[in-house]
Amino acid sequence: MNGLNRSFKSPEFYRRAESYKLLPLRFMRFDGNRYFVSGMGGEYLFMERSKLEQVVQGKVSTTDPLYADLLASHLIADEDSDIYRELVAAKYRTRQSRLPDWTALHMFVTTLRCDHSCQYCQVSRVSEDRSSFDMTPEIASKAIGLMFKSPSPCIKVEFQGGESLLNFDLIRYVVSEVKTRNDGRKLEFVITTNLANLTDEMLDFAEEHRISFSTSLDGPETLHNKNRPRPGKNSHGKTEEGIRRIRTRLGSQAVSALMTTTVSSLEQPKQIVDEYVRLGFDSVFLRYISPYGFAVKSASKIGYETEKFIQFFKEGLAYILELNKQGIFFRETYTQIILQKILMPGASGYIDLQSPAGIGIGGIVYNYNGEVYASDEGRMLAEMGDKTFKLGTVDDRYEKLFLNSPLLAMIHESMVEGVPGCSDCAFQTYCGTDPVFHHRTQGDFIGHRPSSAFCHRNMEVIRHIITLLEDDKEVSTILKSWL
Repeated sequence: MNGLNRSFKSPEFYRRAESYKLLPLRFMRFDGNRYFVSGMGGEYLFMERSKLEQVVQGKVSTTDPLYADLLASHLIADEDSDIYRELVAAKYRTRQSRLPDWTALHMFVTTLRCDHSCQYCQVSRVSEDRSSFDMTPEIASKAIGLMFKSPSPCIKVEFQGGESLLNFDLIRYVVSEVKTRNDGRKLEFVITTNLANLTDEMLDFAEEHRISFSTSLDGPETLHNKNRPRPGKNSHGKTEEGIRRIRTRLGSQAVSALMTTTVSSLEQPKQIVDEYVRLGFDSVFLRYISPYGFAVKSASKIGYETEKFIQFFKEGLAYILELNKQGIFFRETYTQIILQKILMPGASGYIDLQSPAGIGIGGIVYNYNGEVYASDEGRMLAEMGDKTFKLGTVDDRYEKLFLNSPLLAMIHESMVEGVPGCSDCAFQTYCGTDPVFHHRTQGDFIGHRPSSAFCHRNMEVIRHIITLLEDDKEVSTILKSWL
């Protein structure tokens, strides 16, 4: 009995300290007198300014209900306990757990040839008959060798273009070679294509090797054909037919779609969502247009201000939430990504919202000519004549590409914890950085946050999503169901 008694602590051990320490926290005025306060672990609280001042000054009493909320949210720690700091450290490590695995996504640009002439195309495409812009098996073989140098236990091979299916023999070669050389990794293959050149032979091969497809769908027929013209003016019809054929052969989950928002899209958020619903998708990614490649040359025709996109995004999301209220389960993908970062403890796999940035770490690109780039956007920038994000070629050693290239500087400068304007931002944990975007639009990897379109767009989107979570119980329940 005495032995049992010795296993219990005295009552004083369990009594809260009368003072506390602040854990790393950031705050910002959210609206009116309401302040948003967040910690490194991702938890947050709302409080009025007077309460926030008490918290920062160490004047919150242990009997105040707020005290328990602050402890639970890992914003403060009891003076005599280290457990809260250890918990915050564990949460931060979990959010960064992707880093040791390094690069999982490997993109092979099979060709620059394409049969479409999309207004917003980010790639300097060439006509279908210029096979000198095709990746060769020799280049692909060297890229595969580099790919298997990655420590990642999972390898995702994504075929890009131009139009990737115009060099289908190369896709055959890469899939066969990767499977032959596989040393126990989990493999995934995705073909990014406009589907206009899809054949039964290609579907047979995809079925045999469990390959999935990713395509572009900008909305209803008129909008899609305007954004993505091709000979015959039947881009939308070819895409819809391809989606149907893939699902028939490979299943409903074997094909996904992405849309790009042009100025013509801004007035049609409901129509775009309805088209995705009509074609049997359960989500849509309302994507901002990127300032690369032909999108720059066509900016006067297809570009728009960030504010207009934010309004488009909010209208589209509101309509999607209304569909959910009617019993139609449908998600907005970017909102889902933000929700995961706010509400879930794990690491995010979305390359464009990571710290350090996902370039090189999250994904790497092997261009058709053997050049290696830190990201697909970096490769697109190179097609405009700026090779800042070129790491080397497939003839280089893996260590040179990752350790003796510009990549380390890009990663170092992309840590939001040290970026001016991000280091003290209350949304820091839910956001990320994009050195390619800021280099292209503002001249360096960091950029100027007060005038950054990337920053403005994400700040407004995150603020809107948090408002929906906090101020509308029915909508909050719907949003959480997307996770």
